[in-house]
Amino acid sequence: MGEQERAAQQLPPGRHGLPRDYVAGNQRARILTAVPRVVAETGYGEMTVEAVISRAGISRRTFYQHFSKKEDAFLAAYDAFAALVVERVEQAQRSSGTEFSQLAEAALRAVLELLAEHPAEAHMLIVEVLAAGPKAIERRNASLRLIIGLVHETTCAIAEAQGAPPSPEITAETVVGGLVEVVYSRIHRGETTQLPELLPDLVYCALLPYIGPTAAAVEHQRLADQYAEH
Repeated sequence: MGEQERAAQQLPPGRHGLPRDYVAGNQRARILTAVPRVVAETGYGEMTVEAVISRAGISRRTFYQHFSKKEDAFLAAYDAFAALVVERVEQAQRSSGTEFSQLAEAALRAVLELLAEHPAEAHMLIVEVLAAGPKAIERRNASLRLIIGLVHETTCAIAEAQGAPPSPEITAETVVGGLVEVVYSRIHRGETTQLPELLPDLVYCALLPYIGPTAAAVEHQRLADQYAEH
């Protein structure tokens, strides 16, 4: 059970004597946990405050103490899970090597496994964000720009260290955009829990424009063999 899930557990009924800040944090966490589950069931367009408060086990008054409308609750839930994705990727890369192939594998493995573990949140983050209005889409675009920038900076630094010319930034944009589209299609088809199986293929696609088909194929085969052993 993750930190947010623990924080979102129902409080005991009656007078519990818990600090007000703790209660408020618990209520907010329950809302943020309820939002992606409601959205996964109904879609953002049909999501209602009533459905969220019912799932969260709170009152309408409590909801509006935290959020002014459903869009604000959606954006907060989106931000919370997006931050968790970033945290998992950073943790994975700190424990990986420094080669681009190692960094790419670590990042993709972390993202695919996290999305598979949290299908409702994955649906919110990747699919429903596109239906949640201009603020949500700008958050998505900002996240993509950040990822593209990090990929480009990393590959440029590695190329410079090897005395090779850097790839144009649009290479990173193409790679990231393609990977996101593949993940989107699988989540949209209800195949979220199967995402980790895509790791060998997605690593190959991520590496191909940077290290070439031969080296990328070696990494693909290595990962495919690992999955075959399991």
